[in-house]
Amino acid sequence: MHKSRFLNFSRGYLHSAVKSNEFSYSRIESNRVLKDLSKAGRIDDARNLFDKMLDRDDFSWNTMVAGYANSRRFTEAEKLFYETPVKSSITWTGLISGYCKYGFENEAFELFWEMKLQGQSPSQYTLGSVLGLCSTKGLLQKGEQIHGYAIKTWFDWNVFVVTSLVDMYGNCKCVFEAECLFEMVADCKYNAVWSAMLAGYSHYGYGYKAIECFRNMRTEGVEPNQFTFPSILRACGAVMACNFGSQVHGCIVRTGFGANIFVRSALVDIAKSVLENMEFDDEVSWNSMILGCVRQGFEEEALSFFQKMLSRNMKIDEYTLPSVLNSFASMKDMQNAISVHCLIIKTGFEAYRLVNNALIDMYAKQGKLDCAIMAFSKMVDKDVVSWTSLVTGYSHNGSYEEAIKLFCKMIVSGVYPDQIAVASVLSACAELTVLRFGQQIHATLVKSGLGSSLSVDNSLVTMYAKCGSIVDANRAFDSMPTRDVISWTALIVGYAQNGRGKHSLQFYDQMIATGTKPDYITFIGLLFACSHDGLLGSGRAYFEAMDRVYGIKPGPEHYACMIDLYGRSGKLAEAKGLLNQMVEAPDAVVWKALLAACRVHKELELGEVAAKNLFELEPMNSMPYVMLSNMYSAAGKWEDAARIRRLMRSRGIWKEPGYSWIETNSRVDTFMSEDRRHPLRAEIYSKIDEIIMLIKQAGYVPDMSFALHDTDVEVKELGLAYHSEKLALAFGLLTVPRGAPIRIFKNLRVCGDCHTAMKYTSNVVDEICGLDYLQDLPSISCNPLLDTDRATTTKGKPALEPSAETNRWLIHIPWERSKVKTDMEILPPSDNSASSSVQNIGIACPPATTFSHN
Repeated sequence: MHKSRFLNFSRGYLHSAVKSNEFSYSRIESNRVLKDLSKAGRIDDARNLFDKMLDRDDFSWNTMVAGYANSRRFTEAEKLFYETPVKSSITWTGLISGYCKYGFENEAFELFWEMKLQGQSPSQYTLGSVLGLCSTKGLLQKGEQIHGYAIKTWFDWNVFVVTSLVDMYGNCKCVFEAECLFEMVADCKYNAVWSAMLAGYSHYGYGYKAIECFRNMRTEGVEPNQFTFPSILRACGAVMACNFGSQVHGCIVRTGFGANIFVRSALVDIAKSVLENMEFDDEVSWNSMILGCVRQGFEEEALSFFQKMLSRNMKIDEYTLPSVLNSFASMKDMQNAISVHCLIIKTGFEAYRLVNNALIDMYAKQGKLDCAIMAFSKMVDKDVVSWTSLVTGYSHNGSYEEAIKLFCKMIVSGVYPDQIAVASVLSACAELTVLRFGQQIHATLVKSGLGSSLSVDNSLVTMYAKCGSIVDANRAFDSMPTRDVISWTALIVGYAQNGRGKHSLQFYDQMIATGTKPDYITFIGLLFACSHDGLLGSGRAYFEAMDRVYGIKPGPEHYACMIDLYGRSGKLAEAKGLLNQMVEAPDAVVWKALLAACRVHKELELGEVAAKNLFELEPMNSMPYVMLSNMYSAAGKWEDAARIRRLMRSRGIWKEPGYSWIETNSRVDTFMSEDRRHPLRAEIYSKIDEIIMLIKQAGYVPDMSFALHDTDVEVKELGLAYHSEKLALAFGLLTVPRGAPIRIFKNLRVCGDCHTAMKYTSNVVDEICGLDYLQDLPSISCNPLLDTDRATTTKGKPALEPSAETNRWLIHIPWERSKVKTDMEILPPSDNSASSSVQNIGIACPPATTFSHN
């Protein structure tokens, strides 16, 4: 396994080196990469490699011809086809197959007959391609001509060709001819030919023949597959062979094909056929049908049956309506949902708890929290499902503070939460980064003996990681009895968010070794880790491997990570080139990444392009306006900066204020720049002055490029000194008990000056705290590759590292672990305007900044 993965990654590096021609490579390896690129649809990169190959063989030419044809680029395919030095049957078949794939009937058959005239013998795959075209388009006459050629060349005994012929005749309504051909190979074990015959029988109403064919198939020991089952199920439905259909369903369950979408659709079809042919309407059967459709994911079918029930004046009950409401929730059909709600009120079903719970869930899933709250408040007899539906709704819709509040009320009301409620409130804690409260929930979970679940365990890993406590996240992960791709991804992303990218890559290797396949989100975490650790080669290899190895098409988030990676490495030309390679138009996420890279490297011209695109995509988002204005300010273009600010005001756009906050004693204290609302403001400002004095003695010089107003130097320096993160740090040094961590959170990107100040503060923290046993801690040293975006560290050293997003930060200094509380604490709100309890947090929190003094 490891050897194979090494080869895959070596190909990834080769892909990246194609344009730069960094090294030479063998013909065999080049052909392998050429094939990979063609199969991935990256035909331009394949052509780039092909043009650079000094030693091409037949495989190289054939791969490129087939690659162009399969990409529907027939002009280039034909040109290269006629340039091919030696055309083999494979060369001809590559172009013919492309024509057949896209339905170019005339071109396919002209090339097929030309192939014969040139003395080339079509292969079984050539015949299979043209017969497939005949089958799809119903070209019986041409199919018969190909059949005649197959007989003449003895291909009529080839099982692959016979299967294509059976399929062609079956789709052209010539079932008798298909039968005759099938009888010639009926003793073979190739299930494709059996499936083709079954499909022909089923499609044209020969239900009993299909059943007999399926029985013979099983007698011969041929295993059915996902193409066999839909045909036999449709045949059972057509002739009302319910007992035999039930047996087939049992076979589906045993063979593990129950999750296949085509099989599930066929199961619904047979149930529908039986239901609609019943002599008498039976409400129980119709309700079962609606429920079954919802469970199988066929919401539209469920609603269709519901409408038929109403049109037939059939009785609906409290079990019908929740299924219908679930369908509306999945389909985001608010208008019809309101109509059904009116029906519920009219028929008196609003008194049923089951129906009310479904209403709460439906409204919450559609983002209508006010309606969900109204339905919840009207309930007299609330159960755990009622509370959980609303808690989950709050969490999924971004109302994290409300989710935690409701969870607390749920406990006070004497309703014990289930695993879904716990997972949802842990997700809320993760988004708000209220570690203390998350720890209390975890402790309560352990203390109460409530059985854990995979979703709860995954939520715990995510919560600890997003709150900056990666050690606890790792412990939660290690204690999991079972893990899935979400578990591994949570840990990979967690380490990446906490600035430990190389650890993320190590956990990825461990995940692959267990046989777990990565998903879309896994690669976001990996690319994020590579970006923040400066691992350009690894990032390229993972990006290439997504589609080539795992068949996962890169999305905007992956392109954004790669552009961020190139930007942090100072390769803005490559970042721009990658953006131009995107199949779909870049979205706001991608342009934001490019704009951030331009800001770091002061590329004002390209930054203007990125900002203008963001103005169009997200006209009310303040981020591009503020960043472009800051870039102008840093370049000394004060008039341009003022112009952007005026443009913001004219459009009614206001900059999101920067906040920093810390959690102490289950309270959250928030600070803004130059904030003087806090009761300890005098002590805080005195502590900041002390910090600034000490770090200046250690070599700190304020970076005036981050003072974004055209004022005197002294005013700029004071403005930098009283940034919100410095205020939060001073408050933490004043109030956090010795041995406990100081975690500082910020909703916006930490400025470069504060970054530098924090580094120097880590060296003088012992002097600030009046301690002397930290004086031997080495200082932080920044990695020049990433400028102010990352600092490296060795064992025992403090380090400044990026956290959750490109604008989130984590400061680490060794600290003693604080004990987790083992009881839930319902916290009252605070009257202090500058402080709040966990229940009164009003801003979306990123993962933590952690600073500690001992």
